[in-house]
Amino acid sequence: MSRPPQVAVSGGGADPAQPALAAAEEVGRLVAEAGVTLVCGGLGGVMEAAARGAARAGGEVIGILPGEDPAEANEHCTRVVATGTGHARNLAVVASADAVIAIAGEWGTLSEIAFARRLGRPVVTLGSWDLRGAGAMEHAPGVEAAADPQSAVDAALHHIAS
Repeated sequence: MSRPPQVAVSGGGADPAQPALAAAEEVGRLVAEAGVTLVCGGLGGVMEAAARGAARAGGEVIGILPGEDPAEANEHCTRVVATGTGHARNLAVVASADAVIAIAGEWGTLSEIAFARRLGRPVVTLGSWDLRGAGAMEHAPGVEAAADPQSAVDAALHHIAS
């Protein structure tokens, strides 16, 4: 690969629980320490926490915004793409990544999981949508659950290396 790998972190922007924010910040730090570029939706909540962790570790953070104004990005994004496409930007977030880590989240996160799988990107969930129950994994191949930030990042990096 001629460029550093890119991992997208997806998750809720509207007031997620504190454990999700702490996990996201840790994931961001671990991604940056691995020399991987973090891609996110560029706004608040899980996206900002992951961006903060990566930026504090000296990593590159690409924020892909739903709106038209680059100034809407959180302060930790080192590169910003203002799409003006609203929720459709979720596709751009996961299409820009080699693997996706979904942390907590709601419908937007679920759409990113679906887009990622449609594009063949591996997805690791961390306290996010549990797609394992009631035989659901047979309908969600390529999605795996992780127990903690380290195992989530390890799984994503393993998929990228394979």
